[in-house]
Amino acid sequence: MLLPKGGVNWKSTRARLPPWRAILVLLTRTRFLVSLAVTGLVILLWRGVSKSASEMQNFYCYGSSKSPMEMSLNEMVEWNAHSQTPVLFNHHEPYEVNSSSISEAINNRERVLILTPLRDAAPYLEKYFDLLYKLTYPHELIDLAFLVGDCKDDTLATLASELDRIQHHTDDKIPFRSATVVRKDFGADVEMSVEERHSFAAQGPRRKAIARARNYLLYSALKSDHSWVYWRDVDITDCPERILEDFMAHDKDILVPNIWFHRYRDGRDIEGRFDYNSWIESDKARRLRSTLDPDTVLAEGYKEYDTGRTYLVGMGDWRKNKDEEVDLDGIGGVNILVKADVHRSGINFPAYAFENQAETEGFAKMAKRAGYQVVGLPNYVVWHIDTDEKPGNLGNRKAY
Repeated sequence: MLLPKGGVNWKSTRARLPPWRAILVLLTRTRFLVSLAVTGLVILLWRGVSKSASEMQNFYCYGSSKSPMEMSLNEMVEWNAHSQTPVLFNHHEPYEVNSSSISEAINNRERVLILTPLRDAAPYLEKYFDLLYKLTYPHELIDLAFLVGDCKDDTLATLASELDRIQHHTDDKIPFRSATVVRKDFGADVEMSVEERHSFAAQGPRRKAIARARNYLLYSALKSDHSWVYWRDVDITDCPERILEDFMAHDKDILVPNIWFHRYRDGRDIEGRFDYNSWIESDKARRLRSTLDPDTVLAEGYKEYDTGRTYLVGMGDWRKNKDEEVDLDGIGGVNILVKADVHRSGINFPAYAFENQAETEGFAKMAKRAGYQVVGLPNYVVWHIDTDEKPGNLGNRKAY
């Protein structure tokens, strides 16, 4: 190759380039413009066809071209071979309660679920929340849940007002962690007057309805991180502020206190015994049960059935050692502390006759059958409202 004299430089290169006028003439020729347009159109068509083919792959059916209803089993397998359904895994670490250290509940930051079924309970709610607010167990570890059903009064509105009051209290106490309200009517037709509610004829249907309410509330509110379930009736007038810590220290599967009431007569407090549903089974009751229809529900505290059972209300005194324990076979529902895993294991409140008992007494029977501890504290007294019941339910029998 011959190079210009003096080597390659800009002047020599420019001398070899065509003049700009010639380039302009070339670019404006019809043949060049047509070629440029055709080339651009081909490129656009190619890109469009490629994109459409790629998108059509999303709608391509692998396998047989038949309707799924007409495919054989082998053809169905082939049809689904390239389209696996995605599976979403929720990796959940189960919450385990360490039973060996369960009495150190506060240090372990163990959460408590307080459950209260409500029916025509508006007059009692203010006192209920006043007592609840005084509990010394850390409020940020307590969840509240209520079931409101078959009410004829303003229970729901009063409950909403009291929850707002207690959760926005102005002092230094932290509000409760959460509050849940469940509405469910069960069509209960038992009247709520004292005479009707506590009559013997009403006990079977009434206890079964209450059992359904308890179970509905339990399964609506219990979460995986709850360590304890504390059942607490709305019509309590007084109880120790450290009741949760006191109960947890016993480290029992199911624990109940003694339930009494104040009744003043001639200026004197007679300290009445309220709850006859907490008892120790007797041979007399076992023989009686063997003669009963399996669907018959026994109710304590009535002359219709003399069971000969030993009642918790008859063996305690609040002036004595509050930590004394006795094993029970039946329990009442005014105050119950339950390890949450007992409920998770399927031990609930039978809304039918279980060993001729229903609701809380059936719950205790079921728990005992499953091998759980059911314990009462005869000298640890929680005070219930005086229901002003008239004497005579036991006939001529002594109460305890």
